Amino acid sequence: QVQLVESGGGLVQAGGSLRLSCAASGRTFSMYAMAWFRQAPGREREFVGGIRWNGDTYYTDSVKGRFTISRDNAKNTVYLQLNNLKPEDTAVYYCAARRSFGPPPPELHLYDYWGQGTQVTVSL
Repeated sequence: QVQLVESGGGLVQAGGSLRLSCAASGRTFSMYAMAWFRQAPGREREFVGGIRWNGDTYYTDSVKGRFTISRDNAKNTVYLQLNNLKPEDTAVYYCAARRSFGPPPPELHLYDYWGQGTQVTVSL
């Protein structure tokens, strides 16, 4: 069993930055592909990006160049750096884990564990 706990959300003005963290329990963190998803009010949860065990990263087009995912396997933590935030980035952000050495897939149902989410609100 893996538990994921996100932190770092908050209220920020457009153009600002935040760094989200996702701390995982367990001793096999490096065996998991990790991903970030987000869900805005009234919308489906969507894939933001993810990172393989070896650090390879993948992003959805709308965040490329603005968001950066990294991981520290020694600390069992994955990060999401959000820069140049826009009001449309407002959402609850979730981290997810999939036991796999492959790339993190964009499909929600393929993930084994989810965090509780952290709210990011971007104001004009």
